Amino acid sequence: MRFHHNTSHIFFLLGLLLLIASPVGAQTKKQLEREKQQIEQQIKKLNAELDAAKKNTKSSSAQLNVLNKKIQERTRLINNINSQMQLLDRQIGHTQDSIAQLQIQIDSLKHEYGNIIRVLYAERNRLSGEVFMMDADSYNRAFLRRKYFQEYSRYRKLQAAAIRQREDEMQTINNALQRQKNEKNNLLSQEQNQKNALAREKQQQQRQLTQSQQREKNLKAQLSKKEKERIKLQQQIQKIINEEIAKARRAAEAEKKAREQAARNAKNAKSNKSAEKPKSTATDALSSNFASNKGKLSWPVYYKKVSREYGRYTHESGGENMNNGIDLITASGADVFAIFNGTVSRVFTCPNGTKGIIVRHGDYMTVYANLGSVAVSEGKQVSTKQKLGTVHPGTDGTSEFSFQIWKSTQSQNPRNWLR
Repeated sequence: MRFHHNTSHIFFLLGLLLLIASPVGAQTKKQLEREKQQIEQQIKKLNAELDAAKKNTKSSSAQLNVLNKKIQERTRLINNINSQMQLLDRQIGHTQDSIAQLQIQIDSLKHEYGNIIRVLYAERNRLSGEVFMMDADSYNRAFLRRKYFQEYSRYRKLQAAAIRQREDEMQTINNALQRQKNEKNNLLSQEQNQKNALAREKQQQQRQLTQSQQREKNLKAQLSKKEKERIKLQQQIQKIINEEIAKARRAAEAEKKAREQAARNAKNAKSNKSAEKPKSTATDALSSNFASNKGKLSWPVYYKKVSREYGRYTHESGGENMNNGIDLITASGADVFAIFNGTVSRVFTCPNGTKGIIVRHGDYMTVYANLGSVAVSEGKQVSTKQKLGTVHPGTDGTSEFSFQIWKSTQSQNPRNWLR
């Protein structure tokens, strides 16, 4: 009966060994490893993006965004490794339980084996040849005893084989346990490396954040300064426009008085009937021609994009302002052209030190501001598409050019006049 009982233990332990060979949660482990590979690929991709962002020194926000994503992915990777270690801890626990159960079985088998050896040793002299010289009854008992001890000896050999089998199983499970421990040590090393990388990235993130905040502060200061210059330019142009209108009004009044005086002189002389109905002035004709070309006029410069449209706007530094024209981003030092025939009525210096030109077209005036060079002078006649100067070169390979159209004291939306 003991033999059959031990055989059942053998099948139980074999099943336990198969359980160790096929770890609990093997599918989950594969999923974790697959997720780990995906995260590592994502981190590799983000490293490439970060290298690209670093080449553009102005894209601090892009660098910070990539760093934030890297930190998120690195944290996910650490969590993934922790999940794998938790899975390994469970597997190691199962393996150690199996080893403990196997050890109990081996100790039991060895104890039973020792009992068998002691019995066989004690009975080794009882089956001597003299017994067979006795009567038949003694002979039969001796024969049965001998058969019994032969079976006992065979059972001893089976016990010895079972012990060796358990010890082999123990060695296999111990090897599995060592592999699991090695795998866990490898994961612990990976986790530490990832934590070190995460710490470095967080330090880099903090440095980048500080730099970004400083750049943002400097940018706001620059924008605020630029906006103040823009407002001053608007006020300056408005003042010049008012001066030009007043000057034109004085000139018109003087011209009117001259015509009236000429008419009186002609009437007294009775020699010039046409003086009674003076013809339209050149200013009126130029104004009419300019107005008739509304929507057909060429742009004063080749531009890349519009940085600010005509009308009211909310500035980045706060507050609402009015843009009396249109601001254009151009190539550095781009040529500027007159949009229509006229007279250069003013060449002036802008608040930021650049140059500006006002060209009169009868009752209309066009303003060209933020010029680096001027190719005309006050009082000179200019024709359509004649070069007036160049845009002031910027620091980043581009320039910003401001253009306005006025009728008397009313600014006009350039989009309505240019084709």
